[in-house]
Amino acid sequence: MGAGISSNIRCLQAEKTYNVLASWETGKDCCEWRGIACNNETGHVVTIDLYLNFFDIPSVETPLLSGVIAPSLLELPYLTYLDLSFNNFQGQIPKFIGSLSRLEQLKLAGANLSGPIPPQLGNLSSLYTLDLAWNDVTFENLEWLSHLSSLRYLNMTGLNFSKVVNWPESISKLPSLVELQLSSCHLPNVKLSSTNLVHLGLAGNQLQGPIPDVFANMVSLVSLGLSVNALEGGIPKSFRNLCSLEWLSLEENKLSDRLEDSVEDLSCAQDTLEYLSLSENPFSGSFPDNLTRFSSLKEFLESLNLEGNSLSDRLEDSVENLSCAQDTLESLSLSGNPFSGSCPDNLTRFSSLKELYIDGTKVSGSLPKSFQPLSQLRSLSLVLNQFTGSLPDFTGLSLLRQLFISKNQLNGSLPESIGQLSSLEDLDLSWNSLNGVITEEHFSNLSRLNFLDFSHNPLSFNLSLDWNPPFQIKIIGLSSCKVGPAFPKWIQTQTQLTSLDMVNAEISDSIPDKFWDLSSSLVELNLSMNQIHGKLPNLSTKNCTFFSFDLSSNLLDGPLPPFSSSVVDLRLSQNMFSGPLSSFCKTEASNLFNLDLSDNQLSGELPSCWMQFQGLTFLNMAKNNFSGKIPSSLGYLKDAVLLRLQDNKLSGELPSLENCTELRVVDLGSNKLSGKIPTRIGLSLKELLVLRLKSNEFYGSIPLSLCSLPALHVLDFSNNNISGALPHCLANITALSSMSPEVEDNIIVGFVQLTWKGIQIEFGENLKRLRSIDVSNNNLSGDIPESVTSLLKLISLNLSRNSFTGVLPNNFGQLEMLESLDLSRNQISGSIPPSFSSLHYLSVLDLSYNNLSGRIPLSTQLQSFNASQFTGNLGLCGQPLTPECPGDATTEDPSVPNGSGSDKTKQDDDGRISFGFYVSLALGFIIGFWSVCGTLVLNASWRYAYFRFFDDIKARIM
Repeated sequence: MGAGISSNIRCLQAEKTYNVLASWETGKDCCEWRGIACNNETGHVVTIDLYLNFFDIPSVETPLLSGVIAPSLLELPYLTYLDLSFNNFQGQIPKFIGSLSRLEQLKLAGANLSGPIPPQLGNLSSLYTLDLAWNDVTFENLEWLSHLSSLRYLNMTGLNFSKVVNWPESISKLPSLVELQLSSCHLPNVKLSSTNLVHLGLAGNQLQGPIPDVFANMVSLVSLGLSVNALEGGIPKSFRNLCSLEWLSLEENKLSDRLEDSVEDLSCAQDTLEYLSLSENPFSGSFPDNLTRFSSLKEFLESLNLEGNSLSDRLEDSVENLSCAQDTLESLSLSGNPFSGSCPDNLTRFSSLKELYIDGTKVSGSLPKSFQPLSQLRSLSLVLNQFTGSLPDFTGLSLLRQLFISKNQLNGSLPESIGQLSSLEDLDLSWNSLNGVITEEHFSNLSRLNFLDFSHNPLSFNLSLDWNPPFQIKIIGLSSCKVGPAFPKWIQTQTQLTSLDMVNAEISDSIPDKFWDLSSSLVELNLSMNQIHGKLPNLSTKNCTFFSFDLSSNLLDGPLPPFSSSVVDLRLSQNMFSGPLSSFCKTEASNLFNLDLSDNQLSGELPSCWMQFQGLTFLNMAKNNFSGKIPSSLGYLKDAVLLRLQDNKLSGELPSLENCTELRVVDLGSNKLSGKIPTRIGLSLKELLVLRLKSNEFYGSIPLSLCSLPALHVLDFSNNNISGALPHCLANITALSSMSPEVEDNIIVGFVQLTWKGIQIEFGENLKRLRSIDVSNNNLSGDIPESVTSLLKLISLNLSRNSFTGVLPNNFGQLEMLESLDLSRNQISGSIPPSFSSLHYLSVLDLSYNNLSGRIPLSTQLQSFNASQFTGNLGLCGQPLTPECPGDATTEDPSVPNGSGSDKTKQDDDGRISFGFYVSLALGFIIGFWSVCGTLVLNASWRYAYFRFFDDIKARIM
């Protein structure tokens, strides 16, 4: 029986379906249809192969099948092969497939099937291939599998085994099984006893602990995949039984034993092993020299990947241990290991090497003077090391396509030989200290260049005005290079440019109109931190497709133009744009994610069309001249994380922001806003980190609902007209009170300007560690609640310029992380609690102009402050305010009961020593000295006895 198609074979009419596919012509015999094969003798359809290759684009010839698998397949009783993989069916695997008794191969991988696997598949006694991978099917047991006595190949990759108990037993009952693929199946363990397996794939599961010993009895194993699990330890000694092993993949686990020992436990396969992947494990020790015994690796080793381990020996020694493969090795990746030493010269002996990756190590020193012996190199990556000195000569590397040597400490000039790398496509030398002048010679033969990054090198470009590059590049990075002062004309010739980064490139020119006309392919533009001047054109009329547009920190002026609808990230801060935002609502950028117009001269009212930008996440229009009310349409920004409108002239009440439940930062400080602080802020904005309403005209009390903001780091209501008491419930704010570790928040909230230790400072990334409350210069009154001392994470507290009364809480010393405390200009009375001496990190303190009394507690920190920080408290005494307190002349503080004087009081009493005491001390010393020493000088016998006495003492000790 054959599966081929012959023009003499006619399919049976009963087996001919009607025009199922466009390529199945009714006038053509069905045995000639695509994917159909018939028996050469009987004409019965035996094969349906409608597998859609994963990389195929569906077409008339290769359509994507959908719908359900029809029961008309039952009319093909002689079917032996059915492959419908990677189509788009709906529904379940049909039960009737179990009736196709002659079926030998069933392949339904990635066919979008769901529901339970029908146990009727267990009736297919002739089946030797079953592939159900990557479907959304369910199953509670696999007992039906044990009936498939002929099964040799089973692939259930991507199915969820986490709730299936009996799967190892069912699979172990398959006597003919030689290949089992169970990758990404949520397997917690492996208890297989199948001894005939030749190929086993268990990658991407949840296997933990040591590699199990179940593989010891699988002596026929040729390939074993255990990558992307959480296996620990090393390769077990039981692997010494696997003498037929040719392919072993263990990358991305937690294997941490000495690599030499693990390799030794593969010694039985030293004549068969051809592929070994151990990357992304914390293996320790040095590069294994016992690899040289693996004869198959010597002969066949073309690719070796040991990246992401913890190999720490000298790189030269590791490379030397690979010398056995110097004629065969084509790809070597040792990245992410803490190798020491220098870049080895013996690398140049590997004449077949095409790819070399040594990134992220501790290798230092200079690079080889030349890589010319490696004439077959296509990719060379030496990123993030500690290389110093100059770049090597690149002559002879005519096949090199990728050259990455960024993030090192290289200096010197760029060799002109780099311009002769005629195959070069990607060149990255960023983040070094390369200097000198870049000329046309450096690019003379780089006709294939797609990617160029010289960023963060003090390189100077000296290119003629009429230079026409030999390349059409896609990505350019020249940040912190000396490109200017003129805007480079050669960039205007690059019609395929997708990304241009020239931040801080010393450009002090206007952007030519021609540049905007050639920007149809440009997706990312960053020209920030230059001195670019002039006006921006109406980019909505240009053929622009900007995704990210950053011209911040320049000298651009004029009105803000409409932008293209494609823009997602728009940054124009720190320029001189002026006028209203009347054109903003004409921008149909519905995908806008980040808008930063801060620090300009924009004026007028804020636009009211924010419902058009519901995906906006970061909005910063601070430091402008906007006036009028905050539009209520801001409430449509349900995805907003940051809202900064501070330092404008906005007035009126706060609009409802209760739908903006993702907000992390709200900064509306330094405006003319009024009304009461809305209660709904504390009820709706549960993700809030920073709430800054300083320097406005808010009145009323602080809403108790703010105590329901668990993540709040910064609360700043200073310089308003807020009255009432400080809420007792502030201790409920978890981020301020709980000392338990916080979940790391990766979201960037931008910069927030705060008054810190009396100075205006912008906090960025370190905002996550800041905890601050500032309600200064309001009309708050009442006692400072005891609950304030529960804010254990507080770093800065400012309650100054209010009308607080009562005494300071005794447990103030619990705030051990406090660095800045300002309670000045209130009406606080009583003494400073002794616990203040526990505030060891305090660097700013102001208690002035209150009604405090008594002694200032002694501590290294408190006595280091200026007296002005305590002034205005008439009853306060002690250092640094006064040298002493009333009553310090007495031996004992009358306020302390007899016999219980504190050490502090005794120390102060000791300070009052009279002149007569010093006279008596001097006379006593003179008389005592000459009574002893004078006798020794004048009387020899006494002197002899004295020294003999000390000699005896010395002898006893020794």
